[in-house]
Amino acid sequence: MSKIHLETPIHADIHKVFDLARDIGFHQKSTFRTGEKTVAGRTSGLIEKDETVTWKARHLGIVQTLTTTKIITMQKPDHFTDVMLQGAFRSMKHQHLFRQEGKNTSMTDIFEFESPFGIIGKIFNTLFLRNYMKKFLLERNRLIKSTAKSEGRRLRSD
Repeated sequence: MSKIHLETPIHADIHKVFDLARDIGFHQKSTFRTGEKTVAGRTSGLIEKDETVTWKARHLGIVQTLTTTKIITMQKPDHFTDVMLQGAFRSMKHQHLFRQEGKNTSMTDIFEFESPFGIIGKIFNTLFLRNYMKKFLLERNRLIKSTAKSEGRRLRSD
C-alpha cells in the first residue's frame, strides 16, 4: 500500500479551509487539468458524511469514470475521511485533517492507495503513480491555500 502524507499551512480560518476541501464545485475547478466532473451522487455544494460522489476525468491520457467515493467520517471542522467504493484503485482512503494554529490552519492529507494487478501494480506505484498522485494533491492544496487566503483578505477589507 502506498501512502502520501502532506502538511499545508494556510493563513486562513479553519472553517473556510474545511469547506473548500469538501466543496464539489471547487474540487472541479482545482482539477481542471484532468477535467474532473461529477456524474452521480452529490454533484454540487458541500459534501457531507455518508454522501457519495462519482467522478469522470482524464487521467494518464484516458477518460474514465474514476471512483465512487463516500465520506465515512466527518467532525466539523477538524476532519473528514473519504474512501473509494469502486474505481481504478484496488483500495483508496483519504484522510483530511485540519488544526487551527492562531490565525493559520494546518491542513494535513493522508492519502493511502493500492493499485490492482499485484506485483505489476506495485511496480507501477513505485515508478509512477505515487508521484503522479502527490503532484495532483499538491496542486489541489496550492489552490485551496491561495483561494482561502485571498477570500480571507477580501472579507477583512469589506
